[in-house]
Amino acid sequence: MSRTVSSWILSSARSSIILQGKGRWYSICIPNRNKIKWKLIFSKTHPYPAGSCSLGRTLSFPKAFRHTSTEEEHFSFQLSPAQINDILRAGELSHRTLDLNGKNANSVLRFESNQLASNSPIEDRRSAATCLQTAGMMFGVFDGHAGAACAQAVSERLLHYIAVSLMPRQSLEEIELAVEAMKPVRPILQWHRHPNDVGYQEITSQYFENLRVYWQHLLDLDTEPGFSLEEAMICAFKRLDSDISLEVQAPQENELMRNIALQVAFSGATACVAHIDGIHLHVANTGDCRAVLGVHEEDGTWSTLPLTRDHNAYDEFEIRRLKREHPRSEEKTLFVNDRLLGILMPSRAFGDVQLKWSKELQHSILENSCDVEALNIYQYVPPNYHTPPYLTAEPEVTYHKLRSKDKFLVIASDGLWEMLSNEKVVKLVAGHLTELNMQKPPLTFKKPVNLGYMHNLLLQRKSKGLASLDQNTATHLIRHAIGSNEYGEVDPEKLAAMLTLPEDLARMYRDDITVTVVHFNSETIEGYYSSH
Repeated sequence: MSRTVSSWILSSARSSIILQGKGRWYSICIPNRNKIKWKLIFSKTHPYPAGSCSLGRTLSFPKAFRHTSTEEEHFSFQLSPAQINDILRAGELSHRTLDLNGKNANSVLRFESNQLASNSPIEDRRSAATCLQTAGMMFGVFDGHAGAACAQAVSERLLHYIAVSLMPRQSLEEIELAVEAMKPVRPILQWHRHPNDVGYQEITSQYFENLRVYWQHLLDLDTEPGFSLEEAMICAFKRLDSDISLEVQAPQENELMRNIALQVAFSGATACVAHIDGIHLHVANTGDCRAVLGVHEEDGTWSTLPLTRDHNAYDEFEIRRLKREHPRSEEKTLFVNDRLLGILMPSRAFGDVQLKWSKELQHSILENSCDVEALNIYQYVPPNYHTPPYLTAEPEVTYHKLRSKDKFLVIASDGLWEMLSNEKVVKLVAGHLTELNMQKPPLTFKKPVNLGYMHNLLLQRKSKGLASLDQNTATHLIRHAIGSNEYGEVDPEKLAAMLTLPEDLARMYRDDITVTVVHFNSETIEGYYSSH
């Protein structure tokens, strides 16, 4: 690799003073004898110490590929194309929806997902599931900050809360009777997971008990037919965030479970969840993950339909909302340096009780806890903290009726959107689909066939790029997000450099990236209109 890319990255990083924009929490870069040291003012996010909970298996770079320090004597960005593909494709997940007859009668044709870590361990999470006791499928992307704990918990629990909110009263009663009689409970969701997408095995029973308390609450409401889908999603988001807050306040004899509850509550996560049932698409968003629809217009062009707004200091609606909720005396301190109270980029999130609880409650909980420093939890009250809560997990829900020209939905964490615009993402997916759908050149044989002739045919096929295409559309987006040059083409040298950046530099150049692409079945969608 040329020294141009590698030396620029290293020299620019070593001369940096402040990490701008990318991180959720402020960080200061302190150059010291050519060593980079990060001092996290509000929260450390190093791997969890012995005695604390393992947050599930996470994707990480093989050590042969990724440097651990800028101080390694033989620093090199060299990666073979095969090694690059191994790294980029390690988190791939795909699923094609079929009914019992092997035919697709679902408006979702298939989905593809992938992740690429910047933090170690990765703080993003994702979820995908088919609803078994109600109709539809759900897809979620969760962007954690100050650690992975909150994103992990939300990714495991939120879809269940939404599904329970949508279930009819009779189904809830049947589940409650089964639990009371200690009989097996019919599953609510069918999960579609990557082998690495595992969660808190130690706390599953407590999560189930709290979900049960929620459905008991719904039964007590004595309402039928129940929530609309929008109401169900809003209620589920708010109830889960409330449970996260209450779980850490409840007495807990099991130290491991208490430590997990602390880590979940004092870290945070943004969330974007799509629910798709036939032609009905609902997207609930809290924070700055994003959902964008790719539309193939009648004239053959592609257009972009955003289904979410980023909840941050750049959004005028969010600024006005927060000003309404707090005294006029705080107008100038609500957002400092484009961050909520000078700390957090998103203005809506799960967890982050430091921005929701009173000072007294925070002090009481942490004072009575074990070694919170060992759990990477640090007591910090920002200046001008007068009228909490400043943060909410309440989502904005967007409804869209799918049309045959709506071809795909991209849901991703802000690590993708920092690199690529909405329009660029749609263009990349559309172009990739076109390439994948191209007919491969037929192997027409002339007689007699010899090895040289066959070799030439294979070279022709390879020259068209068909052999090297990513089959997973999410991988294609990640490859372009971190490897594109100023002309929008993937630069192999830049791609290798971005993948081998040491852990103490990677976060300066890219965030964790999680992408899920949902492909729609146009024929099925058209059929909904013709049959109604």
